[in-house]
Amino acid sequence: MLISVRVYPNAARNELLGQIDGVWQFRVSAPPVKGKANKELLDFLSQVLSVGKSSLSLAKGHTSRNKAIAIDGLAEEEIMKRLSSYGVSRK
Repeated sequence: MLISVRVYPNAARNELLGQIDGVWQFRVSAPPVKGKANKELLDFLSQVLSVGKSSLSLAKGHTSRNKAIAIDGLAEEEIMKRLSSYGVSRK
């Protein structure tokens, strides 16, 4: 399963902002240098989805803010449910 994400690096904290036009918006605290923001995004996304880091990979957008993340081991419905409920369960 692939999901589209847009990443905003150098944020004060890691945060899932929500979804706009089918693209999930994330803030990550790492800078966009030498793949640090990509690594931080995958680490944070593994927490949000409650999956191992090995279940996630960057399919597209290694140097872009717009990325495609491949997720193994979860159905599309479960991924959307976990992403949608993450902000709600954290408040």
